[in-house]
Amino acid sequence: MAERVVENLNQALHALLADDPALTVLGEDLVDPYGGAFKVTRGLSARWPERVLSTPLSEGGIVGVAGGLALAGQSAIVEIMFSDFVALAFDQLLNFASKSTAMYGRRVPIRLVVRCPSGGNRGYGPTHSQSPLKHFIGIPGLSVHEVSPFHDNRAVLAGMLATGRPGLLFEDKVLYTTRMYADGVVDELFRYDLIGPDADVARIRVDEEEQADCVLVVPGGLAARAVSVARELLLRDDIVCQVLVPSRLWPLDTDTLLPPIARAGRVVVAEESTAGGTWGAELAQVVHRRLWGSLRAPVRLVHSADSVIPTAAHLERTVLVQDTDIHQAVKEVVSGD
Repeated sequence: MAERVVENLNQALHALLADDPALTVLGEDLVDPYGGAFKVTRGLSARWPERVLSTPLSEGGIVGVAGGLALAGQSAIVEIMFSDFVALAFDQLLNFASKSTAMYGRRVPIRLVVRCPSGGNRGYGPTHSQSPLKHFIGIPGLSVHEVSPFHDNRAVLAGMLATGRPGLLFEDKVLYTTRMYADGVVDELFRYDLIGPDADVARIRVDEEEQADCVLVVPGGLAARAVSVARELLLRDDIVCQVLVPSRLWPLDTDTLLPPIARAGRVVVAEESTAGGTWGAELAQVVHRRLWGSLRAPVRLVHSADSVIPTAAHLERTVLVQDTDIHQAVKEVVSGD
């Protein structure tokens, strides 16, 4: 059976703790037998009881302690139980961790990763279902990543720590039970490869097909759904759609993302967060500015509705971005409507 995303994350943490004796993992209810709200940390405390620690319920305190460990030369990974609560640690990220790399007269590595289970479609209600990553886009010194089923999390987490730059890793909760893709194969129609100098962007395309009618760029939480949309577009509408899934959302990897978009001349950017100051909006303005001469249609953005997320599933679906929204956006871009 193929490895699931939750298992991949768990094995990544096991490997990092084994490789780095200076790494500490902190968060609420992490220790066994509970192993975290989504079981990502299961089994860690049994092997490293002094370095995998459950904490009091204080996100600001947890991230503050982790930032202090990083400032002192150690490494730290924090689990926020639900990404909604990372707002309580905003000051530690905005004014301490991100600034500590550059405000002491010399470059100081801050090896800190804050993991944030995010997103809706699980019926958890208004304060446990948000995708708040847009609030961290553009903070100097802070990187933002999102888990995907195409990127091995040992490489992602190790790479984040190696930069010496604090970062957030958003993990869409619906991905935890999703299988990881491997060996470059998605299904009988689509293949993928990892492109860019750091193999940071997953490129999903029809086998042997280099040219696309449209490029669909999504963060990891929408990756599997974007592939499903691309499949339906190909079979029902004869539209060839290439999907790009960057692991690092900020800083933007424009050198890797722009060439496929330029070749297609059409692009749709979809994300689950609400509109306004988002990763997708920043990507759209860069595409517009740098590829204006080669675009065949305006950049199309797809977001969730400007609304509080309801708990009831049938209402939740009216608020959060749906596959049909992405499908329709691609059709309109290709048709010129």
